[in-house]
Amino acid sequence: MDINKYDLIVVGGGILGTFHAYHALLKGLKVLQLEKDNFPISSTVRNFGQVVPSGMSGKWFDYGVRGLEIYKAIQKEMDISVRNNGSIYIASDCDEVQIAHELSTHYKQVGYEHELWSKEQILAAYPMMHADYVKEAIVFKQELSVEPEMMIHRLHQYMQSKFEKYTLRFNKTVMACEDYADSVKITTSDLETFQADKVVICNGYEFKVLYRSLFEDSGLKISKLQMMRTKPMKTMHLPGNILTGLTLRRYESFEEYCPSFHKIAVPEHYKELRENGIHILFKQAVDGSIIIGDSHEYAKGSQLEELGFSINSHINELMLMEANRILPMNYTMIASTWAGFYAQHKNEILEVDVSDRIHVRTGIGGKGMTASAGYAEQSIKQLFG
Repeated sequence: MDINKYDLIVVGGGILGTFHAYHALLKGLKVLQLEKDNFPISSTVRNFGQVVPSGMSGKWFDYGVRGLEIYKAIQKEMDISVRNNGSIYIASDCDEVQIAHELSTHYKQVGYEHELWSKEQILAAYPMMHADYVKEAIVFKQELSVEPEMMIHRLHQYMQSKFEKYTLRFNKTVMACEDYADSVKITTSDLETFQADKVVICNGYEFKVLYRSLFEDSGLKISKLQMMRTKPMKTMHLPGNILTGLTLRRYESFEEYCPSFHKIAVPEHYKELRENGIHILFKQAVDGSIIIGDSHEYAKGSQLEELGFSINSHINELMLMEANRILPMNYTMIASTWAGFYAQHKNEILEVDVSDRIHVRTGIGGKGMTASAGYAEQSIKQLFG
């Protein structure tokens, strides 16, 4: 038996590729996963780590709900940093209260558990919040958070310990992927070759190595997000995923299911924030530090360089000023800032079947942490029956 022959090769070590590998392993398949870097360094580790189906619509909501089940099941077997602290969307004015109630009406119809909280309930749970910001909230206690820089490594460790048919290789940049007789032949930059019945390419925003021409006019775009992390804040307790008024005015579930979404006015103090794609989220890590963000700048998928590598200090100032309307925040608390990047597609995800054996699945955008587990399950079923 050829030790370099697999049922499935997954190109990409991020969350979307990893869950493709996971669901293939559950089917008993022999799987090789290849990651070009020493460890995942892109979208999977540069985000909030919020698992929030409540912000999604249509099939992506369903994938997110299924993802909650998958994360919880794995967490029971091994600590991969999953915490069941819930999500709270805080409305700061009457319009945001209105759409929060409209989303509640929708989720009552579909049976997705939630609560509407009064100002008093919010301040009891989060007494450090500025009372003049808080009006009401919609709360989803079943939702999860993870530590993104930790979770993917632990998930890989879990899979390596659980599945004998799983091989994970780092520092393996795939340079060629081609149909070869009755299989697919993969060639890496160090000229190592592997064969598989099928290949799934989950390449994030790396569009310049494999099938570059495929991605030029594919509808993919890159989003650059700026984020900040505070020093450990031992006196501030912020359990769960905290989403705020600008998020109610941005996330697709509110847009899709709330009749008032496109009718509400944009307050003057929101206008520059919206121009920079800013909505304010908070998530406290296990060490007490708080992630704050984020912003959104866009470029065509093949033109990542146009977004640059620098941090725009004005964008950070805007985010921190808005964050300070909600919680006591200032620059002396900030320990680090960074930019994250992810690929997103006009059709929610890019699915291209290069051949009967070679399949591209990328561009899941900001839905990756929430929806990858559920989406990949369906994707593997389509590919392997």
